[in-house]
Amino acid sequence: MTPGTETLLLPGTAGPIEVAIDTPPEPARGVVVIAHPHPLFGGTMNNKVVTTVARAAVAAGRLAVRLNFRGIGASGGEFDHGQGETEDFLQVISALRVRAPQRLVLAGFSFGGFVAANAFARLQAAGQPADQLVLLGPATSRFQVPKVPAETLVIHGEQDDVVPLSSVLDWARPQDLPVVVVPGSTHYFDRKLTVVKRLVQPLL
Repeated sequence: MTPGTETLLLPGTAGPIEVAIDTPPEPARGVVVIAHPHPLFGGTMNNKVVTTVARAAVAAGRLAVRLNFRGIGASGGEFDHGQGETEDFLQVISALRVRAPQRLVLAGFSFGGFVAANAFARLQAAGQPADQLVLLGPATSRFQVPKVPAETLVIHGEQDDVVPLSSVLDWARPQDLPVVVVPGSTHYFDRKLTVVKRLVQPLL
């Protein structure tokens, strides 16, 4: 994301996991781990929505951690329909939350929202809960996204042509879960990234 971005390879069950870490100028007061969109449709840790959340995390004084899912960049393995990706996401959390243990936020865009929500549930079940979950354009029409806590921030584009807004509302309605709708926005939040950053930064 910046010339100062730290990149490393962490061991994973399907091979190395490529990770990028951005650090705030002051000592980090927590970690934000961000999951990218579907790897078979061009999703990488350098996706513009993912890097926008990373910038917001750094601005909030957090360590911003991104990873490439299986088969992308230097990450080993093959696409695993969310199961292996969740395992890798949890592996990265385990390895890096110790750097700034004060606060842990999980975030995900599109398919990454499905992964982040699953990881959040797994951590909670294990008695190691994260502090906050942020979902952007979660792929509720394509994957079985689990129920999430009431304080979860869900952001969706009004004119999303990949995951219809109606699908997210159908998923959120039984949970009484508010959804922040960005007027005029597409799935990729084109020309709305400043709005996304303004919405997510206070919760990171």
